[in-house]
Amino acid sequence: MTLAEIRRDKTYAHVVPFGAFMVLNFLLMIIDESGMKWDHPDASWWQMTEHWFYPLQTLICGVTLIFFWRHYDIKWDKRVVLGGVMGAVGIGFWLLPTHLYSVLGYTEENVGWLKYLGLDPRLDGFNTNDMSNPAAIWLTTIFRFLRAAVIVAFVEEIFWRGFLMRFLLKPDGKYWNVPFGQFSWLSYGVVTGAFVLVHQPVDYAGAVVYGTLTYIVAVKTKSLAACIVMHAVANLLMGLYALGYAKYGLW
Repeated sequence: MTLAEIRRDKTYAHVVPFGAFMVLNFLLMIIDESGMKWDHPDASWWQMTEHWFYPLQTLICGVTLIFFWRHYDIKWDKRVVLGGVMGAVGIGFWLLPTHLYSVLGYTEENVGWLKYLGLDPRLDGFNTNDMSNPAAIWLTTIFRFLRAAVIVAFVEEIFWRGFLMRFLLKPDGKYWNVPFGQFSWLSYGVVTGAFVLVHQPVDYAGAVVYGTLTYIVAVKTKSLAACIVMHAVANLLMGLYALGYAKYGLW
């Protein structure tokens, strides 16, 4: 199959960007677990794997989205307002457990079974204080937000809601005849369950609530754009919260 033939394929357009994103996530995990990562307080910013890998991932996935852009049925109309509102509501539920952990004074010793609902300090992660170069701080932070609020929002919603919800209803190959946002318990269960499983266990409770709300938005608005805006607003707010409250493990 030639590159031109791949570009004309609507299924590739909805699957490849997400696939590229997940493969790169897996590659980062291999790098980190293989001992190749230089995790040292005196290391230069570019020697901390995620500081250069996430910008690279952002650029690669951004190129795939542009390459396939003609296939995406994205209409920017008033329905995206509901998506934005629900993004704020959904991420509120996601962030609530770690916020309660802090304000209620929990520790690892007394949090008990509540940790399974996400009550965790979430302190370890991307921290601009690890860098001393102002240019490096701004560059990596900007790319971090671009990755979370733009790339993740597009690649995940194009795949989860744009493709998988349809595919599950007509896996015989005629899934593009299924209207966007058509409800079924099967697609709700599989899409929401898969969305939960691609996150960390500490996020499972929040992902169930958020995934359910996004499914409702898809069904009610019949708008891929509304789902993308919901995801973008949610991840933008999560990033701002992570930086504002020093809960770097959230992103």
